[in-house]
Amino acid sequence: MRRSESLAGQASPATASPATASPTTASPTTGAWVPSVPGILTADQILATGRSIAAEQQPDGAIGWPDGHVDAWNHVECAMALSVCGLRGAARRGYEWLRAAQRPDGSWPKRAEGGAVIDDAVESNHAAYPAVGVWHELQVTRDDAFAQRMWPVVRRGIDFAVDLQQPRGEITWQRGADGFPAAYALLTGSSSMHQSLRCAIALAEYVGEPQPVGHAVACHPEAFADKSRFSMDWYYPVLGGPLRGDAARERLAAGWDTFVVPGLGIRCVSDEPWVTGAETCELALALDAVGDQSRALDLFDQIQHLRGPDGSYWTGWQFANQTHFPNEQSSWTAAAIILAADALSGATGGSGIFADAAARWTVGSPVDAAACGCEKPEPGRSPAASADAL
Repeated sequence: MRRSESLAGQASPATASPATASPTTASPTTGAWVPSVPGILTADQILATGRSIAAEQQPDGAIGWPDGHVDAWNHVECAMALSVCGLRGAARRGYEWLRAAQRPDGSWPKRAEGGAVIDDAVESNHAAYPAVGVWHELQVTRDDAFAQRMWPVVRRGIDFAVDLQQPRGEITWQRGADGFPAAYALLTGSSSMHQSLRCAIALAEYVGEPQPVGHAVACHPEAFADKSRFSMDWYYPVLGGPLRGDAARERLAAGWDTFVVPGLGIRCVSDEPWVTGAETCELALALDAVGDQSRALDLFDQIQHLRGPDGSYWTGWQFANQTHFPNEQSSWTAAAIILAADALSGATGGSGIFADAAARWTVGSPVDAAACGCEKPEPGRSPAASADAL
């Protein structure tokens, strides 16, 4: 999906000043309602973080990594954050970049820089994630013309991803530069695509047919390559929507002591002594989605030690060496901060984009029931362990 496997750094000496603003505050410069999280971040501080993302936007609208390369997943996350901050011009330039850079098969290259393709492989979740961004933008702005304009882009991206779906429901994680699909699927990627598929259905005003990728995530961990050392594989089945209720709470409880570092945030990987801002905010989003706002707020507060004076955020903190790692402020970390703040404050129409990931439809049946040995559920019922798992 994103991010380096190795991170570290020298901490910002102080967290943000206590917020005094209400959960939503109108920005005098953007005219939009900007979230705030009382006691943690003010609306002005969140707007400064949004501007730190806009400052990294390239002339063609792309929003890249600190080294300048671009991938569609992180780009979309940043465009969503810009919209939350009311920076609509920058957000729309980001979505126009998606339109312009999409290839005829519906994909975007895994890595591009300055318009040149660096890695011609394609990750399936990169192709699918614009559905989440476009649906989010529609919820924030209610711009029907935008949705109509972007729907073909979303449809082509979803078609690319679904073409890599396996009989059990999981989606192979990438198609290589040689055109051949990879040999395995990733739990984090399929969880993300579960949300993308649902947003695409909502965007197209389809009649909510069950989506089989949710079945594989909820019921068949053996379908995915073992990436259990990564915290994203722990919380993403909740964040993406396949797991809710007791099943979600049990999963989060099972990995809590492995990944959560009290007072600092969560580890990117279980066997390395660093915490990362984006993963911590995504866990906060997952907790909020299952109604645990108290712990979500606590994690969001803890990770403010990564905030820089200009509103940008360091990617992570290596707590054994007491240093930032890597030595960078990343746009995706800033974006995750903003999206978490929006979810926790309910400031914009897009604030429920993660909590609502499983709200409209139950987890569906497998594409081929014989492929996984699961019985077909009764109409309207999930094949997951219990109805409460939704």
